[in-house]
Amino acid sequence: HVVANNIVFAVLMVAVVLAALDTLGIPVTSLLAIVGAAGLAVGLALKDSLGNFAAGAFMLILRPFKVGDFVSVGGVVGTVHELGLFGTTIVTPDNVMTLVGNGKIFGDTIQNFSSLPHRRVERTAQLAGGVDHNEAIARFQAAVAQIPNVLAQPAPEVSLLDINLLGTVIAVRPYCHTDHYWQVYFD
Repeated sequence: HVVANNIVFAVLMVAVVLAALDTLGIPVTSLLAIVGAAGLAVGLALKDSLGNFAAGAFMLILRPFKVGDFVSVGGVVGTVHELGLFGTTIVTPDNVMTLVGNGKIFGDTIQNFSSLPHRRVERTAQLAGGVDHNEAIARFQAAVAQIPNVLAQPAPEVSLLDINLLGTVIAVRPYCHTDHYWQVYFD
């Protein structure tokens, strides 16, 4: 409120001064041009900051993510550390604190990996040409069932994905709670 009041006061003061000068017979058209140019210069200087502020306001209303969520925003992947009006602080998996402008976040794709209760882990295995892919699939299914934190529902998927010059490629796709994604991924 204080900033808005100060801006309104300044605009009204400029209008009163210009009206008084016009009443005294002093030409104000050149002064109006100068004031307009100054306003344009200030507006252009603040356009990115105002864009980030507007995007931050929309993000606070729409809430596409919250502190603690693992996200991909504005080309940065990591955990949301802080939500600000002008920027959002993300901590990347290699522990780098990164500030991303809200305008960039709001104008780009937002992926929230934490918003749904479970995720599918995607892994592939290249088999040699002489390996029986049906036997390999059965062995992968048994091995995936032994991994801690793999969900029974939805059931893990193990299937033939591709055949290439080296042999067959098997897709191994277990599901897990979002908190256990990396543990299941590496197991």
